[in-house]
Amino acid sequence: MDKVVATAADAVADIPDGATLAVGGFGLSGVPNALIQALHARGVGHLGVVSNNCGALDGGLAVLLAAGRIDRVTGSYIGANKEFARQYLAGELEVELIPQGTLAERLRAGGCGIPAFYTPAGVGTQVADGGLPWRYDGQGGVALASPPKEVRAFDGVAHVLEHAIRTDFALVRAARGDRHGNLVFHAAARNFNPLAAMAGRIAIAEVEELVEPGALGPDEVHLPGVFVQRVVALTPEQAADKAIEKRITR
Repeated sequence: MDKVVATAADAVADIPDGATLAVGGFGLSGVPNALIQALHARGVGHLGVVSNNCGALDGGLAVLLAAGRIDRVTGSYIGANKEFARQYLAGELEVELIPQGTLAERLRAGGCGIPAFYTPAGVGTQVADGGLPWRYDGQGGVALASPPKEVRAFDGVAHVLEHAIRTDFALVRAARGDRHGNLVFHAAARNFNPLAAMAGRIAIAEVEELVEPGALGPDEVHLPGVFVQRVVALTPEQAADKAIEKRITR
C-alpha cells in the first residue's frame, strides 16, 4: 500500500480541534517540524499533546504552545521552555509530568495493546501517592492534582500501576522511510519517535529521505509500516533544517 501523501498540509487535514497527539522528538532531535507547522497553519486548537518535551527555543511544539493551541501536555521535561513554565504556573495549561522511562513504556504499551503495567519507578513519591500539580489556579495554589495510583508488591518490591497511552494521531519524523511506511531513525531521534507512532491510531511520518519499497533491508527497519498510516517526503531544505539548542565553542 502506497502511504505517501503529497504535502504536510494534506497529511494533517483531518486533525480536528480537541484531538490528542503523540509527538516524537527528543529535545530538538527528530522533531516533526513540518507537520507541526502545517497543523499550526490550520488553526487547530484545544489539543492534548503527549511528548517528552513541549518544544524548545521557537521550534517544534513551542509553535503551537505559544499560539495557545494546547490545553494539556503529558510529558517528562519542561526544561528551559519559559513559555511552557509560564502557562503551567499561570493555570493556563494542564501538565502531567511522568518519569521518562514510564512515559516511553506507556506509549509502547498503547501501541502493543497492553492496557496497563506495573513499574517500581515512582513508588514512594507523588507519582504513586498522588498530589502532583496537574493545573495551578494562577495564584500559587493547586486547582487539580494527580490521583493516587494502585501499588502492589511483586517479590517483596512495591510497584505502581501505570496505564497505557493511546492518542487519536501521532506526528513523527524519520531519517528514511519507504512508501509502505517502514521507518529508520537516526541516533537520539529514535528515543521517542517509534513509540509515539505506535501509540497513535493514525500515525503520520515526515521523512528526510523517501525510498522505494525494498530499498530498506529488513534488519534496518526500526519501525514497521504496520504502525504508520501516512508518509510525507520533506524537501531538501526542510530535511536540512536542524536547529541546535545550545551552541558551545572553545
